[in-house]
Amino acid sequence: MDRVQPYALGLFRIVVGLLFACHGAASLFGILGGSAGSGGTVPAGTWPGWYAAVIQLAAGGLVLAGLGTRSAAFLASGSMAYAYFDVHQPAALFPLQNGGETAALFSWSFLLLVFTGPGALALDRLFGTRVGSAATAGGTQGEREERGTPVAA
Repeated sequence: MDRVQPYALGLFRIVVGLLFACHGAASLFGILGGSAGSGGTVPAGTWPGWYAAVIQLAAGGLVLAGLGTRSAAFLASGSMAYAYFDVHQPAALFPLQNGGETAALFSWSFLLLVFTGPGALALDRLFGTRVGSAATAGGTQGEREERGTPVAA
């Protein structure tokens, strides 16, 4: 199972990024049912809906592609935490009661990607390696895993 872990993580990243980008595209362009299933769009520049939709489309696309995954996932996680606590949590304590399950799941999913990285099949790997202690200590974690070198958790 350890050998396929980077691929499972990459598939998780791709699916979560695609779903998140679809929310943004629906709100900005009225596709896939439109904003909140109304068929319409969010008026440009309105707070917080339009800005959230831009973050959803941009961060979702970056996470989907595996480009700047950790930064994009951090931004997406924060925006969904804001959505949960500002929009949903005042209505009731638990996500099941306040309709905030999607916001909570996206927030925690993206936070997981902040700490795990993009996994396999990410565009980040095409543009070089990270600079710092991982690169000077025998390569990035992904490179050490590919060579079979033990990786400290």
